[in-house]
Amino acid sequence: MSRILKITVCIAGLLSTPSLAEGSGFSAGLTGGSLGIGPQVGYRVSEHFGLRADATFLSISHGFDSDELNYDGKVKLRSVGAMLDLYPFGGGFRVSGGARINGNKGRVEATPATTVTIGDTDYAASAIGTLSGQAETKNFAPALTLGYGGGSKQGLVFGVEAGALFQGRVRIRDFAASGGGVASADLESERKSIQDDVDDFKVYPILQLTVAYRF
Repeated sequence: MSRILKITVCIAGLLSTPSLAEGSGFSAGLTGGSLGIGPQVGYRVSEHFGLRADATFLSISHGFDSDELNYDGKVKLRSVGAMLDLYPFGGGFRVSGGARINGNKGRVEATPATTVTIGDTDYAASAIGTLSGQAETKNFAPALTLGYGGGSKQGLVFGVEAGALFQGRVRIRDFAASGGGVASADLESERKSIQDDVDDFKVYPILQLTVAYRF
């Protein structure tokens, strides 16, 4: 989090353009979307520049198949971020760049009811028990979005943005079987199979809606 704060302070010092005349330029509100839900604060430094920071949280579940197994994936989204907003036309349209500190964590689990093949070996359900592993991404991820941040006047502001979080490779680790009957080589083979399934998801989509009040 300290890295984000340092970046924000440095950017604010470089932007010496006077504040907007309509109000203080400060805003506070709530943002929600693919990054999660949480508070957001912003400062419209001038007609063409602004700064924003937020913290978002969300828990989601999603099922998926890998080879013969049906997995239940659970993800806890927890991140904080800061964005520098460029308003090229001086209105509400903005191009934004920044970064997020990720505390996102995930877990995958599968509890087969019949005999399945793991690696090159057939295992009874009782020997497997529950297969489980952890999923994580890089702690630091750059972000780029396009959006609308509302006008510069005091009052209620509605915003939207869409773009990408460049989180890098999702890492699957700590794969284990609670039944204790699966060979370590086969567990590693299953971990690699799931890793191959998620290797293409290096860019996470951003779609956020914001409701705030500009003072």
